[in-house]
Amino acid sequence: MTKKMSLGLVFGGASSEYEVSLLSVTSVLNQIDREKYDIHRIGITKDGAMFYYTGEDSRIAENKWQGEGCVPCVLSPDRTHHGILVLEGTPRVIRLDCVFPVLHGKNGEDGTIQGLLTMAGIPFVGCGTLASAACMDKVTTHTMLDKAGVLGAKWRSVTQHEYARDNDAFLNEVEHALGYPCFVKPANAGSSVGITKAHDRAELTDAMTLALSHDSKVIVEEMITGLEVECAVLGNEEPIASCIGEIAPSNEFYDYNAKYLDGKSVTYIPARIGEKESEEIRRIAAHAYTIMGCRGFSRVDFFLCENGEILLNEINTIPGFTSISMYPQLFIESGIPYSELIDRLIGYAME
Repeated sequence: MTKKMSLGLVFGGASSEYEVSLLSVTSVLNQIDREKYDIHRIGITKDGAMFYYTGEDSRIAENKWQGEGCVPCVLSPDRTHHGILVLEGTPRVIRLDCVFPVLHGKNGEDGTIQGLLTMAGIPFVGCGTLASAACMDKVTTHTMLDKAGVLGAKWRSVTQHEYARDNDAFLNEVEHALGYPCFVKPANAGSSVGITKAHDRAELTDAMTLALSHDSKVIVEEMITGLEVECAVLGNEEPIASCIGEIAPSNEFYDYNAKYLDGKSVTYIPARIGEKESEEIRRIAAHAYTIMGCRGFSRVDFFLCENGEILLNEINTIPGFTSISMYPQLFIESGIPYSELIDRLIGYAME
């Protein structure tokens, strides 16, 4: 009998996307092949406390996992441990062959846990430390892709220190270079958290205050009119791109509420676009994935403009993995079932 792989699934996190992680990891637990993996669930609270969880899977999605069935633990950076230390009585080591960080947003998708796992010498699913951090930071992503000739929206950025020193100068520059409406975003945040569509100076000023409450750096982008489309990418040195999905957001833009709460946004898989446009989006997605140094998986989001221009919006290195999330749905449509997708991701991690 083949020995099962010891797999750590990390969920939750000190992030504004904590609740989404709970749904994503529940879907992974429901779909993963239990004959192949000895699963160890590691939960992180919103306060950053880490626990080894032995309770029912169903309690995770309901956010009732904390308490009974939880024992404090730490992901050890000591390579001789190669896993977690469970802090119950005499600490004991659980060795992990691989870790799947099913985390979204800050402290999960930004290179932090990836750096810890790299120190520990434990293979993990998804992008490494540098690619995770670079893709999480929208200013860094724009800078790298602009340099490589990948088209995106016009943008301007400012740090909290620079804005406090002369906010009028930055607001004037935005109005001159980008005009209204424009989108104000924290440079480092996921799932459209802290994003505002500003229509005038007053809204722009309020939007800056909101964005700076989420991050010390802000990016402002021009308004793009076009279809919102997405492509899932899978692999390491020779990534493959899925079919294209299209989003018709329920709100004025595809914000956190439209993505996860109101359930009214409509997705089309495959997207209602021509084959020529689909192939070009797939090509750019794989190209951008390679430029940014991505591995394992990422979802690449675009705007398809009325004039046919394709503009890259952002790259998500740990995209939503719920049963209705775009990433798994795109590969299901492309012929890779959810459970096989998990196997492939773990295989790419072990490479």
